[in-house]
Amino acid sequence: MGIRQDKEKIVQRIKEDLEGAKVIVLTDYRGLTVAQMNELRNILREEGIKYKVVKNTLTRFAARQAGFDELEKHMEGPIAIAYGYDDPVVPLRLLVKYAKKNDALTLKGGVLEQMVLDESNLRALADLPPRDVLLSTVLGSFQSPISGLLNVLQGNLRNLAYVLQAVKDKKDDAA
Repeated sequence: MGIRQDKEKIVQRIKEDLEGAKVIVLTDYRGLTVAQMNELRNILREEGIKYKVVKNTLTRFAARQAGFDELEKHMEGPIAIAYGYDDPVVPLRLLVKYAKKNDALTLKGGVLEQMVLDESNLRALADLPPRDVLLSTVLGSFQSPISGLLNVLQGNLRNLAYVLQAVKDKKDDAA
């Protein structure tokens, strides 16, 4: 197999990863030691996140083929890509947390659900509460008006029952 065929396979693999991930985060890892890179990979792997050091040229080809032409502007210098396949906020949160601990790691840009984002957008998304908390908040906001309505209706029914009981008692006393 020739070098060209090897590179085509790598481009195809990167393209498939780009298309299959819910979130993609490009990072600059210069300055991280091998031990720190391994630590970061292990942290991400525990959450089902793939983290790969990639060649920019091959990644550019794959990004164009996947329809992420805008991602190219974030491919300056050596990059590693984190691919998140489940909850899109988890990889962002983990990378931002690790970057705070290790200044050498920087977020460059990424893609969330086909939308190219810059570093500030990625950091803003990382600050969102977990998906379960967001869902329970939304559910709670739907439940709140219904609970209030039920309390009002129960109060009216209770008052009606008191009035009817009072009328009955009054009629019993008159009889």
